[in-house]
Amino acid sequence: MMAPMVSEKSTVLPDTEAPDRSSAPSEPASAARTWGVPFVIAGIILAALNLRPAITSLGALLEEVRDGLGMSGSVAGLLTSVPPLCFAIFGSLAPRLARRFGPAAVVCGGMAAIAAGLIVRPFTGSTAAFLAASALALAGIAVSNVLMPVVIKEWFPQRVGSMTGLYSMALALGTSLAAAITVPVTEALGGNWKTGLAVWAALAAAAVLPWLPVVRRRRPEPARVEGAAEAVERDAEAQLPGKLRITRSRTAWSLAVFFGLQATGAYITMGWMPQIFRDAGVSAETAGVLLAITMAVGVPLSFVIPRMAARMSHQGPIVAALGLCGLIGYTGLYVAPAGGAWVWALVLGISNCSFPLALTMVGMRARTGPGVVQLSTFAQSTGYLLSIPGPLLVGVLYQHSGGWEVPILLMGALLVPQIAFGVMAGRQRTVEDECTV
Repeated sequence: MMAPMVSEKSTVLPDTEAPDRSSAPSEPASAARTWGVPFVIAGIILAALNLRPAITSLGALLEEVRDGLGMSGSVAGLLTSVPPLCFAIFGSLAPRLARRFGPAAVVCGGMAAIAAGLIVRPFTGSTAAFLAASALALAGIAVSNVLMPVVIKEWFPQRVGSMTGLYSMALALGTSLAAAITVPVTEALGGNWKTGLAVWAALAAAAVLPWLPVVRRRRPEPARVEGAAEAVERDAEAQLPGKLRITRSRTAWSLAVFFGLQATGAYITMGWMPQIFRDAGVSAETAGVLLAITMAVGVPLSFVIPRMAARMSHQGPIVAALGLCGLIGYTGLYVAPAGGAWVWALVLGISNCSFPLALTMVGMRARTGPGVVQLSTFAQSTGYLLSIPGPLLVGVLYQHSGGWEVPILLMGALLVPQIAFGVMAGRQRTVEDECTV
């Protein structure tokens, strides 16, 4: 899941950033931007609110979904592994879709896909169809996640920092809100888990509306977009001192493994933590609130930690401190899951702030803009692929061991290599120094 999951491609820049004339909109686009700003702001906020409820609402009702569809623990583990798989696959398609249709149009389509997937999946009647509908919603999340920073850069070139902060806060709010209120809303609507999951489709449908006038007024021009993309590629090649073979960089691999292990912990948390608490005797409603606390604690820390990391020559101490919080949380879940539930939820939320730290290190481990793009693409795509087996393995262990002791031991054990690779990734060096030929 995870600390508030700011967009994987976003970089917080100061609000005083000079406008990028190479990407400045044309005269008609500038006029369109004047009237369209309120729609885009509303669209950004509503889109961000929708980028995690499909995951955290399911975590809050996972037991009811399993019973309703006859899922085994292993299949439920597969379900919790679907988000990173979809993010890895569909997120890679976002740039190509944006070149053809325009970023705003793809985000609009992404919101529609989320709405369609969320309204269909509870009423499919089979596990396979439920997975397919979930994948549709997650595909919409994946492309929107990648392209939201592009929209922000296009519409607010001098306010990237503040708009990215607004986007990040809305994303965190949607994440924690879905975790906290899914169970109470389900009970208020009659106690049917299908209705409790489907209700989130309404929020996604509302997110489509502000993008419609923007898309209608500003239809993409394929030739211009393709030409701009080719220009960016030429500039990227010109900035690199040589050919950058990212797979030869130890720092890139360390960062990719660190990213993958922290993502593993985040998706295990979002998918399984409510069930751990419920099996320990905590009510379903309280378990959802505990997950919400875990998600929400990262809101202030996601602003503080990147700034701390940027001032340090080696980010290893922060990596170790966050990992230690995770070890404390998992130890607590193992020893007294219900007795100290609020404390464990809090420290695991702090631990999950490894995500904004990983994003910060991506920007610090490359000297050039093209280097950052290549490192970010490699670290995140590789990392998400590495994170897929974790939630699935937790489900298998839970089913075959008959309890949470073995899965929790696995969760804690994964923090050891996460700390080790994070410390290696935090060393003051760049990928250009390691793999430019």
